[in-house]
Amino acid sequence: MITAGIDMGAKNIKVIILEDGTVKGKALTPAGLDAKVALETAYGAALKDAKVTKADIKHITATGSGREFVDFANDNVSDVTSAARGAVHFYPNAKTVVDVGAEEGRGIRCDKNGKVMDFAVNEKCAAGAGAFTEAMARALELKLEELGPLSLKSTKAVPMNAQCAVFAESEVVSLVHAKTPKADISKAIHDAIADRIISMVRKVGFEDDIVLIGGVAKNVGFVAAMKRGLNKDIKIPTDPEFVSALGAALEAADKVKAGGK
Repeated sequence: MITAGIDMGAKNIKVIILEDGTVKGKALTPAGLDAKVALETAYGAALKDAKVTKADIKHITATGSGREFVDFANDNVSDVTSAARGAVHFYPNAKTVVDVGAEEGRGIRCDKNGKVMDFAVNEKCAAGAGAFTEAMARALELKLEELGPLSLKSTKAVPMNAQCAVFAESEVVSLVHAKTPKADISKAIHDAIADRIISMVRKVGFEDDIVLIGGVAKNVGFVAAMKRGLNKDIKIPTDPEFVSALGAALEAADKVKAGGK
């Protein structure tokens, strides 16, 4: 049985092709200005990677902020549902899932079956999401991929008081003018993001195992800041940005097994 999961994120579209619980193909395409074209490109690339055709797909489930846009999907599920399901697939003992993408951060508490028990979403402010690191990298005149590794070279803690991305950018510029080492500023940036995410997660309660997913999970500076803030180990699956798409594909497989179309 072959199913597909499509995660329509704010920045990237991720597609997983699943056959009997095994990932057969995947693709990631920037959403860009024309999401319809990007969606067709991502879906086509995933089918090609899996060496299957559209006719082979038994069920398609969409997730993500733009899930309603996938008009050829059989159904859709919420971001938190797909995130929890995908995380538990990788880590059966997962109880807390932290999902941080380009525009949103989510804290999810789930049971051993991946059923969501409670969740909180940081959707009103970029200071708790990947867009914040992009803005701060520009302020430091660094490439985004340089920001995380640079933070690991920091030798001291520099407080960052601003809770808004706009004000934080001004604060970064002030720190630069004060000759503060960029490594220390980078660490302060990642600590600020982690503090916001951890505060959100505490609202739903967290317990081991803690799984971090989403594109920002690939940022080593953010991962280090989360570990410092939680004082706990964090599990990160391979290709963390694809976990929600996988969760959607697993949900699709369940629908087929239950006799759904």
